[in-house]
Amino acid sequence: MTANAQGMRPGTAWKLSIITLAHVVGTVNIVSVLAMAPVIQRDLDLNVTQFGLLVTAYNGAQAVGALPAGGMVDRLGVGWTLVTALVIVASATAMLGQATDFTFALGSVAVMGLGYSLVNPATARGVLEWFPPERRATAMGVKQTGVPLGGILAAGNGALAAFVSWQSILGMVAGATALGAVLCLGLAERPQRQAAGSIPGALAGLRRVMGDWNLGRFVAMNGLYNMGQANFFAYLTLFMRQAAQASQPVAGLCLGIAQASSAVARIGWGVVSDTFFRGRRKTLVVVLGALATVFLAAMAVVGPGWGVVLGAALALALGATIGSYAPLSQTMAVEATEPRLAGSAMGYTMIGTSLGGMIGPPLFGAIVDLSGAYANGWLFSAAVLVAGTLLLGLGFKERR
Repeated sequence: MTANAQGMRPGTAWKLSIITLAHVVGTVNIVSVLAMAPVIQRDLDLNVTQFGLLVTAYNGAQAVGALPAGGMVDRLGVGWTLVTALVIVASATAMLGQATDFTFALGSVAVMGLGYSLVNPATARGVLEWFPPERRATAMGVKQTGVPLGGILAAGNGALAAFVSWQSILGMVAGATALGAVLCLGLAERPQRQAAGSIPGALAGLRRVMGDWNLGRFVAMNGLYNMGQANFFAYLTLFMRQAAQASQPVAGLCLGIAQASSAVARIGWGVVSDTFFRGRRKTLVVVLGALATVFLAAMAVVGPGWGVVLGAALALALGATIGSYAPLSQTMAVEATEPRLAGSAMGYTMIGTSLGGMIGPPLFGAIVDLSGAYANGWLFSAAVLVAGTLLLGLGFKERR
């Protein structure tokens, strides 16, 4: 297959649409759980820490699946990996809809996370293969809009949960995800001989990326950044409902605002990186981290009344900062090593990302349960992001 004048392969627009869709249907599942948090928490009789453990199970499973996922996409290709991912996610969401206690819900969400662990390495490798460097961050931003677009749809589910049972909503989400798996079959190709190498060869590739100390520091930074992001998205609805005393539809609307601003910003930051920064991503991610630190700290002063308006404004700002760094981060990850190891590098990076999402929410929930104030959880999240921003700015050397 020959590249066109812009250095892209024919049919890339269609392929980009499909991998964006994979993120949409993959994200709707877990964000629907977050958007419906108040009703799920009530029906399953969960405290704040237990709800945080659901998010931990999701991200913990992603951490476990991250490295195998990277090796899988390097061997099987983008299409078959995405089909496998969405089938697993759809099955897990259907299981969660049948949960009657915390233990069953925990297991279902873990399986959901295991399935989604395949999505990011697969879609990131697709962008690396299909787009030239001068368009790569923009394309990564476009495909990553699937995450907030799925979040917007899920925020609608949060409002719908006031009128329809959350179990029925999850059943519809599982069906939509299964349909997405069918559409991803269009990307499935016969594995190349190079990709279908031996398992020892794949393990050697994983050992190589894990031995890169510069990449290791980048992995740690992603963990800290995602801890802040996971805390924000996991608790925004509960926070607006319980601390700001907003209604369930308004709390869901705030989540929708955050997801919408993230959708726009993910493309915008990619364009800025490719044009004004000429492919340099690090400085921009540092700026986003610094701004998000201020906004997370400001969440501590949100309260009832006019505080709802402030909460919505901060949701907008945080969606455009901590909610939007991922496309730039993923581009940096796949560019940090040899192209043939891109999937493995992305999988290694997702270990840090997933660990941050696994550790952050239960710590946030425990802080809230012990102190009785959400403000302390937001200040903790801001402190974590300070550490991540310093680690990226001082400890990681960007490669061209």
